[in-house]
Amino acid sequence: MNENWETQLQNIWLKLETISNDAFIQQIKDHVELLTDADSQSIADFERACAFDSTGHEKEAEPLYRSALDKGLTGLRRRRARIQLASTLRNNGKIDESIQILREEKANYSDELNDAVDSFLALSLSSAGEHNEALSLTLKAISKHLPRYNNSLSRYAENL
Repeated sequence: MNENWETQLQNIWLKLETISNDAFIQQIKDHVELLTDADSQSIADFERACAFDSTGHEKEAEPLYRSALDKGLTGLRRRRARIQLASTLRNNGKIDESIQILREEKANYSDELNDAVDSFLALSLSSAGEHNEALSLTLKAISKHLPRYNNSLSRYAENL
């Protein structure tokens, strides 16, 4: 895998919603077939999972996310895979597992995807009927991005 491969991948992703879902999925499948070494198979599974997930095929995405993680996916793609798997699990009715994955991510990792973890955890908590905790997480995430009222909103969120 090289920078050119990544650029070509991004160009395919730019076609999402401009070509048919089937054509998009096929282009991703064809592109990841260029990854031939064993270490890149986790990336191939992840990208295929993303393609299925982004086109509304969560049931097909779930085993591919799991496979990518089992094969040792690393870095930002690993974090994205955990977030996206959790979202997919929620959509597939596996809410408790979704919450567990996102709580683990929240407790053990920190990066630019922290707000995404909180947002998807809020969705899963809401699906589980934990509306106050879901609202609290959402408000805390939003409070970081407001031009004013950051501290007030964060305190209100804590009190929920």
